[in-house]
Amino acid sequence: MLRTATRLAGPFGLVVMLSVNTGVFARPAGPLPDTAAKPLNEAAIAAEAAAIRSALALVAPNGPHMTAARQATMIALGKRMVLAGNLFFLRPQLLLLVDRAAATQIMAVTLVTPDGLWQILGTSHVSTGKPGRKEHYKTPVGVLLNNGAELGYRAQGTYNQNHIRGLGVKGMRVWDFGWRTTDDWRYAKSTIEIRVEMHATDPAILAHRIGRPDSEGCIRVSAALNKFLDRRGIIDADLRAFAVRDISYRALLPAHADPTPLAGDAVVVIDSSEPWLRPHPPAPPAVAMGD
Repeated sequence: MLRTATRLAGPFGLVVMLSVNTGVFARPAGPLPDTAAKPLNEAAIAAEAAAIRSALALVAPNGPHMTAARQATMIALGKRMVLAGNLFFLRPQLLLLVDRAAATQIMAVTLVTPDGLWQILGTSHVSTGKPGRKEHYKTPVGVLLNNGAELGYRAQGTYNQNHIRGLGVKGMRVWDFGWRTTDDWRYAKSTIEIRVEMHATDPAILAHRIGRPDSEGCIRVSAALNKFLDRRGIIDADLRAFAVRDISYRALLPAHADPTPLAGDAVVVIDSSEPWLRPHPPAPPAVAMGD
């Protein structure tokens, strides 16, 4: 079930939030361990990018075709969202660029470099949030970091009350990006805090709907893409560094991983149908009711 925290403008402009304590995982104390190999040269970067491109063609053989103009638009919006999120790249790395526009619903695995060059290596259909139903909201635009502040987990493969495995079969990876602010369609000029995750979905009932808005606010990916992102550690750079000294992170990461040296830690959500959008500011501290 989607976890939310509503923020409404109350009397005299008082902002009130109703929230739930979720037991957030904190990053281990101390500096980030230096687990990176020697910096890749241009030839090695190009070879790894080509390998990722080839693998994605197998993982998502029916991925959406994107013209050069469409790729350029998506990249330009991604750069603007990264700038708004104060995200900087100190080395060549991969990020996941997601267009939540209803007619698009695309994830692009993208190579970015410190000098501002972005290159889309492959695409796949995804499903993002579909507002208008109970506990359903648009996936918030902005930068979602897989930086260890939230550990994430793996699906148990259990069924809900509707006999749906909402996170996919047992063992599927769930990336947790924490609480994010999005528009609350139920009330004018109001926002709501939702817990944003990226995960697979029920292979028999919901997987065929990937490619259109359908989720409660999370990012749904195919089982094949889920396994690829997990095994290659596409956005697990920080988690792999923490795993050196923390068993919780080691337990989450796959036992037979083949991590790419180009791993990053970010998902960037844009909306090409509303290119002017920027992320909502972080929510104010929750007001404890009854204290």
